[in-house]
Amino acid sequence: MTLTDEQARAHAQALLRARDTGVPIDPFTQAQPDLGMADGYAIQTHLVRSLLERGESIVGYKLGLTSRPMQELLGVDSPDFGPVFASGVFGDGAVLPADGFIAPRVEAEIAVVLECDLSGPGCTAADALTATRGLVAAVEIVDSRIVDWRIRLADTVADLASAGAIALSSLVVPVEGFDPRLLGMVFTRNGELVASGAGAAALGDPMAAVAWLANTLGPMGVVLPAGSVVMTGALHAMVPISPGDVFRAEFDRLGPITIRMARD
Repeated sequence: MTLTDEQARAHAQALLRARDTGVPIDPFTQAQPDLGMADGYAIQTHLVRSLLERGESIVGYKLGLTSRPMQELLGVDSPDFGPVFASGVFGDGAVLPADGFIAPRVEAEIAVVLECDLSGPGCTAADALTATRGLVAAVEIVDSRIVDWRIRLADTVADLASAGAIALSSLVVPVEGFDPRLLGMVFTRNGELVASGAGAAALGDPMAAVAWLANTLGPMGVVLPAGSVVMTGALHAMVPISPGDVFRAEFDRLGPITIRMARD
């Protein structure tokens, strides 16, 4: 780590102010280009603590940087993660408040709902599958409290892996008779096709993504509890959002999920 604990706490407070005011901040790596993943998680830890003290509750986790192109862009060889807070979970058909974000983008993803506790180290994709209640069609609103999305690795990790909100279908589909890697998806904005993808885009296998998370959290003493939601990573490049846009992701077997961004 490059940061002291006091510096990490100060950076977390800067992110907290950005969340409160809607005014983005300069990237931490602009002034401190040597910051890395460990520094990002140190900041994230303080930010999460502050949000929990405000009454937030963690209902799951989201993975980022699960695709090879994104890892190459930021010069890393592994995903990152951040918590999913209950206040940021919406249902199918939700209208999301435009003023709740700074620079939102949207991604279609496969969410995993756990049936029982899961922990690492040593967790495999098969273990994750055994612990899974089912898969859910999902979309994620990613957002950045860093101005103009000028992020490097430490910036996005610190900023809760650029988390904004998620929307989940009410249909939880058991993984029986199909391979999650082969689940296809088409994504439309206002009825026009903007992206497509398949489950294998998420770290090669959505179950491998869940296992990676369990193994990463395990040494920290964190167990993924039954009922947790794991957002396994984008199946395509993130798509810009304008007020009034309607997005619909249609998945093989999992069905559709639709959201709309409210007009100003």
